[in-house]
Amino acid sequence: MTEEKDEYGWNAAMETRLYDKIREDMKRAMMKKDNTVRDTMRLIMGEFPGLTVAITLESGKKTTRVKTPEEITDEDVQGIIRKLVKSEKTVLEHKKEETSDYLELLQCYLPKAATSEEIRAWIQDHVDLSRFKSPMQAMGQVMKHFGKQADGNQVKEILKTM
Repeated sequence: MTEEKDEYGWNAAMETRLYDKIREDMKRAMMKKDNTVRDTMRLIMGEFPGLTVAITLESGKKTTRVKTPEEITDEDVQGIIRKLVKSEKTVLEHKKEETSDYLELLQCYLPKAATSEEIRAWIQDHVDLSRFKSPMQAMGQVMKHFGKQADGNQVKEILKTM
């Protein structure tokens, strides 16, 4: 899996869309007969029909249609990958395992998450905990700043220790 991490993955600095990168990586995996990567890319792509746009028909009825490949944004694809990561973490938790090749591969396609140290430093610099009865009340402010780069459980644990 080590050499795969260099070859597969995506970050915002790349000039290609995440949607296109996943398709390219699937083709590359198929040529190399790399079944783990191929199957992971197929799972991600299998979720694309779930991405829809609300439309109103001529009759006035509201409905949805599947997004075209051009309409699919990096955020849409990252949302799909985050959902798959979350379900894989749940499976690993039940198996009492820490990680899997599948989970590591999925995470190669997501932006780097904020570290505990970064979150703790930001809280100390930007949040006046004395304003709150409990440090947990600062959770909303912290999550608003970090958005999807921080895991809620991670922030919760950091706030408990402050």
